[in-house]
Amino acid sequence: MGRFTNPRDLYFGEGARHEVKNLKGSRACIVTGGGSMRRGGFLQDVEADLKEAGFEVHIIEGVESDPSVETVMKGAHEMQEFQPDWIIGIGGGSPIDAAKAMWLFYEYPDFTFEQAVVPFGFPELRQKAQFCAIASTSGTATEVTAFSVITDYEKGIKYPLADFNITPDVAIVDPELTYTMPQKLCAHTGMDALTHAIEAYVSTAGSMFTDANALHAIREIVEWLPKSYQGDKEARQHMHEAQCIAGIAFSSGLLGIVHSMAHKTGAAFTGDHIIHGCANAMYLGKVIQFNSKDERAKSRYAYIAREVLHLAGDTDDELVASLVQCIRDLNDKLNIPQGIKNYGKGGVKADESVIDYAEFEEKKSRIAVDAIGDACTGSNPRQPTPEEMEKLLECVYNDVDVDF
Repeated sequence: MGRFTNPRDLYFGEGARHEVKNLKGSRACIVTGGGSMRRGGFLQDVEADLKEAGFEVHIIEGVESDPSVETVMKGAHEMQEFQPDWIIGIGGGSPIDAAKAMWLFYEYPDFTFEQAVVPFGFPELRQKAQFCAIASTSGTATEVTAFSVITDYEKGIKYPLADFNITPDVAIVDPELTYTMPQKLCAHTGMDALTHAIEAYVSTAGSMFTDANALHAIREIVEWLPKSYQGDKEARQHMHEAQCIAGIAFSSGLLGIVHSMAHKTGAAFTGDHIIHGCANAMYLGKVIQFNSKDERAKSRYAYIAREVLHLAGDTDDELVASLVQCIRDLNDKLNIPQGIKNYGKGGVKADESVIDYAEFEEKKSRIAVDAIGDACTGSNPRQPTPEEMEKLLECVYNDVDVDF
């Protein structure tokens, strides 16, 4: 049996953020990040609309990129004191993901993080609060998904928390929040969205319901992401909606080992964090090559290339090669490195990587085991052995084609 779960209501278009004034309740807790939502006036808009609707409002600000377990537990404690009946996450993936996790520990203070990382094992939420997500970046689609990514910095591991319980009740996709998004953020979140759609389409958990969303998202993202990167407003509107439908695809259709590797390499190295969307962009082509040894996956990649993107190729192998080249071309247009060996500070191309190869070699075996144990690996079309995962990691570090 399959399952297809989405928010009850999704509002989209310029000004959609003001729909919060129609929420029903008495106390609202807003969770946001480092200040961009306040600088843009969007946080004040939402706060004012909620107060107009009769809410008492408490704001939790300062959620960091790649939110930590400690940030989540601190926010949950504030919620336990304030007792909201609505939680509103506004901003990029980090504050919304953090707000989702805070929601869990607000309603169940005795639940542990170790219990939370078990996929689809949450207790029933909505005993105290409902959840509204307002996205400001065009990539994570956390406003419509059953996922939250939280980092344990002591272990150097990002954990995807996965449960349909944390699918928001209300999703708001307002492109006005994206118009001032910096180029680099646009690039990385856009490639994250493309990875969501492609992985969902070849996932073993996919269905007709998820395929339709995935395929349309792929077409839109490849067409509009380079224009969005240049700041075009129409393109930003297209991207904000395309990343959302990619999220609808993967929330029910699940993901694969591009995300498994991105989760387990993101916080693993002392030189710098590997930004999630940038990691996906670097790893995606290599994983397509690896997965293409599976005939179903190969035919699906070929379908994307032939029917959706109209790329060159007479055979499935030629079409897969064209798809991989298309992704490389996108990375070049977006100033994203092709391998970890060229990963510079902030995820841009560099002549020398900030991720030391000796440290990578030292940690590669452990990362491989952790990646295989990631929640996203089970739905990948080809299951790697630890040895194959190590070889795949070598390929993504050195930007070498995968031929095994």
